[in-house]
Amino acid sequence: MQVLRPAVTTTLLFGLFCALTPFAATQTPPKPTPKKPAATAGAGQEEQVSPEEKKKRKDWNDSMLRKAAPKQGCFKATYPSTEWTEVQCVAPPKHPAMPKFGPRPAVIGNANDISAQAPSGHISQAIGSFDTVSGVTSEKSPLGDPAGTPVADAYTLQMNTDRFSTTACTGTTSAACDGPANTGCCGWQQFVHFNNSGSAGTTGTLVIQDWILRYNATCPAGQGWNQFQFTGDTDIYCWQNVKSSTPGDLGATPVDNQAISNLANLRMSTSVSSTGDSVVLSTGGTTTYNRTVASKVNAAAGWTGAEFNILGYGGNSNGGTTATFNTGAAITTRTEIIYGGTAAPNCVAQGFTAEKNNLSFGPTAPAATAPGPAVIFDESIAGGATSDCAAASTIGDTHLRTFKGLFYDFQAAGDFTLAEVEPSFAVQTRQVSGAPTWPNATVNKAVAARFGKTQVALCLAPTGSNQPAYVHVDGKLTQVDDGKTLELPGGVGLARQNNVYQLTSQGGDSVQATINPGWIGVVVGLGRWPTPVHGLIANPDGNVNHIQTRDGFVLATPFNFDDLYHRFADSWRVTERESMLSACNGEKPIEVGIPKQPFYDKDLEPEVRQKAQGVCTAAGVKPGTLFEACTLDVAVIGKDDAAKVFVNAIPPVAVGTITAGGGGILKDWWWLWLLLLLLLILILWLLRRKKP
Repeated sequence: MQVLRPAVTTTLLFGLFCALTPFAATQTPPKPTPKKPAATAGAGQEEQVSPEEKKKRKDWNDSMLRKAAPKQGCFKATYPSTEWTEVQCVAPPKHPAMPKFGPRPAVIGNANDISAQAPSGHISQAIGSFDTVSGVTSEKSPLGDPAGTPVADAYTLQMNTDRFSTTACTGTTSAACDGPANTGCCGWQQFVHFNNSGSAGTTGTLVIQDWILRYNATCPAGQGWNQFQFTGDTDIYCWQNVKSSTPGDLGATPVDNQAISNLANLRMSTSVSSTGDSVVLSTGGTTTYNRTVASKVNAAAGWTGAEFNILGYGGNSNGGTTATFNTGAAITTRTEIIYGGTAAPNCVAQGFTAEKNNLSFGPTAPAATAPGPAVIFDESIAGGATSDCAAASTIGDTHLRTFKGLFYDFQAAGDFTLAEVEPSFAVQTRQVSGAPTWPNATVNKAVAARFGKTQVALCLAPTGSNQPAYVHVDGKLTQVDDGKTLELPGGVGLARQNNVYQLTSQGGDSVQATINPGWIGVVVGLGRWPTPVHGLIANPDGNVNHIQTRDGFVLATPFNFDDLYHRFADSWRVTERESMLSACNGEKPIEVGIPKQPFYDKDLEPEVRQKAQGVCTAAGVKPGTLFEACTLDVAVIGKDDAAKVFVNAIPPVAVGTITAGGGGILKDWWWLWLLLLLLLILILWLLRRKKP
């Protein structure tokens, strides 16, 4: 969108934490974002204490998160003592927290989550907390049975490892662990706080669960393993709540009830080593809990990715339960890792447990974030975002927002490569001209994506159709019912909620298509960030002001019209043979073209512009670049609903403008001007010859 003043850069930075040290280290742990006053453990009620006392309690909680237990077993500490006191271990819940299984859902959990991945080496410690908790007044979950009756304040706090190779797989004929794809025999470890206010006596337990995934044989005898299978699945899993050698160790540290009103104060610190693993639960009040045991799967030798969240209370052979929050609930989740390096962790749009909550990413797609020691993401009832690692979009007529946050207009017609991550992920869109009314504007009429070998095309359905879009999976027309999720070949999930279709791969790459009457809004999410990506919505070399042609030529904003619409556009234009959108062709040939000149809201007729501005103002769109884009979209698309996408949208980090116009008559009639120039030269030559 053209602006009449220099582009305003709005960089959204997340707060940085100080790095926590490895297990049993002596440095000060990271200081969390200030939270509400500490509550008495288990009460969920704010306690009135002086500022000095608040600081003392906070310092005490910080110190206990990093303090190692003297041995294996169950422990708790009570303020102001800094020593762990051994307590009688109790029996944990009889059901486990489950590994992911089945299609990836639209809500968070069962693989649809965000993990912090070590750029190198192995994780020795991970810390989970909540930067903000807003609008949370209630939460409930069934106790281990997805079909059971929900219980108030029943939930799990989980810190989960990724899958890794382990010597515990000895004795199976299953294929070797391949990690993220979750095939073959793998080790997996969970650090879990089960909270259950509905039971008598102790209402919570702190456990460490070890898993051998896809062992596919009788579980090793005499080692405490429980055998498990999902309903309808042939794979065999082995799991246990790990016990220590301490006499009377039943498997779990007892924890007082932690009401959901205390969620903002809860922190979980986990550590692994060759000699023992531990989990510490800090309540923000005067009691902290510790569980320390020796792992059966040796997570210290293979842990590279950490998932932290609040989820349902365990599961059974039918899957994991769901923690259901009240309408209006929103939280910001933080996962920090210690792995021996100083670089920021990579963001991976993956989770490893089957339990879920009813929240979704967002509500807005994430903006570009600066490096930091943690992965931070928003989840809320409002939801609406594809992922919280990196996202880019194409909306309206046609505005592009790159993964780094550059906002620019691209009004060429045809099929284009929107984004491409080699070799397994690519997205194409079809832009159609608004001619004859709006010849210099285009809108998206179709979108297609390739996840590995699976291709899906969504075509705008004609007026009067009983569904928003026609969906073609690998060339076959496929029915997608509202509210349903399909599992496609290659583990790709396809979910539909009314007019919103979401495609997500096992690795977290995603495409969200919002089908509107006459146009499609598209958001592309990347399952891993940073990652090399190319196409219309990519920035080369990490520079937000740059875009790049397929052959490597870099354009810097302000863009030259001819460079943008010839060299750049032509390089990302998809031929009919290469297009994944052939199922959307219909009877008309694919239109190919470029605008004659840049087209902005200022180019609208005054009455049309004023009316569109009134719609955007009434919708609550704030003045600036997005307001100008909203004005143009409402006018060109002709629908007031076109303003919705700009309401509460994240401002762009940078704005791309276009210079040098389209050449006008000088460009379109160059041959005539050349002929006139030659004629003028000829006349001058003849006149000169006539002179004596």
